[in-house]
Amino acid sequence: MDSQATSELRAAALVSKAWPYEEARKLLKRYPDGPPAGGIVFETGYGPSGLPHLGTFQEVARTLMVRHALGEMVDWPSRLIAFSDDMDGMRKVPPNVPHQDMMHEHLDQPLSRVPDPFGCGHESYAAHNNGLLRQFLDHFGFDYEFHASSECNASGRFDETLKSVLRNYRAIMDVMLPTLGAERRQTYSPVLPVSRATGKVLQVPIEMVDPEAGTVAYVEPETGERVEQSILSGGAKLQWKVDWAMRWVALGVDYEMSGKDLIDSVTQSSKIARILGGRPPEGFNYEMFLDENGEKISKSKGNGLTIDEWLTYAPQESLAFYIYRDPRKAKQLSFSIIPRAVDEYQQFLAAYPDQEWDKRLGNPVHHVHAGAVPPARMPLTFGLLLNLVGVASTDDKDLLWAFVKRYAPEASPESHPELDALIGYALAYFRDFVADSLRRRAPDEREAGALADLDARLAALPAEAGPEEIQFEVYEVGKSGGFENLRDWFRALYETLLGTSQGPRMGSFFALYGIDNSRRLIAEALAASPPGSLGGGVA
Repeated sequence: MDSQATSELRAAALVSKAWPYEEARKLLKRYPDGPPAGGIVFETGYGPSGLPHLGTFQEVARTLMVRHALGEMVDWPSRLIAFSDDMDGMRKVPPNVPHQDMMHEHLDQPLSRVPDPFGCGHESYAAHNNGLLRQFLDHFGFDYEFHASSECNASGRFDETLKSVLRNYRAIMDVMLPTLGAERRQTYSPVLPVSRATGKVLQVPIEMVDPEAGTVAYVEPETGERVEQSILSGGAKLQWKVDWAMRWVALGVDYEMSGKDLIDSVTQSSKIARILGGRPPEGFNYEMFLDENGEKISKSKGNGLTIDEWLTYAPQESLAFYIYRDPRKAKQLSFSIIPRAVDEYQQFLAAYPDQEWDKRLGNPVHHVHAGAVPPARMPLTFGLLLNLVGVASTDDKDLLWAFVKRYAPEASPESHPELDALIGYALAYFRDFVADSLRRRAPDEREAGALADLDARLAALPAEAGPEEIQFEVYEVGKSGGFENLRDWFRALYETLLGTSQGPRMGSFFALYGIDNSRRLIAEALAASPPGSLGGGVA
């Protein structure tokens, strides 16, 4: 990018209303005189009790979009910390891990001290899952620094802030106790010692011994003895709202987003961060994803769509595209939205080169690709490919390519690998979600007449007729066929020829499938029409 384009981009970024720039603007306001010495610190958090999931992806992806937006506005150094809260006690054993009996023996111990049940050489269960998290983030090309709670605690990195928690113990209790029920208030402590006797994270009342030395006292549940213990260097875990605030202060976090379900937690943790002498980070609360029934997606319910499932049926950039859009609105996340997401991504990608900078920065693909937007090279939509797979009744990729080359002669698997991949996605999606739902109905008398007219018009066209030429004839038939609303004509085409209530631009579909093949489709529909109608069956 030349200097003029860079200057134009920066000018547009500084006034853009796209949400990543609005978020980045909060950081400009936070530091009106320039960034701190260590640069801007972004953070995302992860609980290693399970595998990385869609929530992990969307939070890291969106945070990096804000970081990139900031970089387009100002030349400030920044970094993203991906933080694993692996000092959490293992409250229950995940049902999908091996060696269940062994795992149950380590209940309530920090995840970083629970043995790795998979036997693959990791020091702990948390280390195994942390490794998967890093592989996951690396797979998507995310730029991040990894930090684990166990390492930060053991190294003493958190020690000074932990002492501050003890110094301000009463003020923190004053923040937390009003948010708890009467019974919970009786035993609540923001500090959870790790028992020297059992290795468990204990939820017990504590008393201050020496805040400056980081020592507390508590009654050991196993023995009933009073124990004095340091909370420094891994000797304790904090309750998570307090821990979140402590981490913000210790790591100097400037920006962290979170889900709408954590609004109250952000409020409490922000108060505690101020008590500890820090400043809560900027951020916003994104809305939650919903399943196809409008219910919040839950890992425990398994009612959502996993990343692996999405990537079985669509490319990665379509997922990032869907995640980018409208983060403050609740959105459905189910298999049914995949085709539309793929095609809308391609539409925005095709529009990008001809847009002015202000429009480009509002285009989702700018943020999906961190400004390095690839050229649009997809001659076919995902929806069109799904319809082709349906009428061709094949899972033979080579046969589908024969149809594609008729429509786009310049394309091949070698020259258009992204199209080759999309054909594979279409085959998988059709097989799993479309095939059993197709039901072609017979046309009524008016529709049969219109189909016969369309067949005659297609017969008069040259075999190499293009999508626009064919589309013109499709429109003309609808206008002359007695359809007051052309949408009724298109719906009739979809339902009688394709077996679905929605479909592609028919001129494009006929050009892709071929005029002769398309006429055979029409003939099959006419043969199924009621006796007495044009082309109808025999009484």
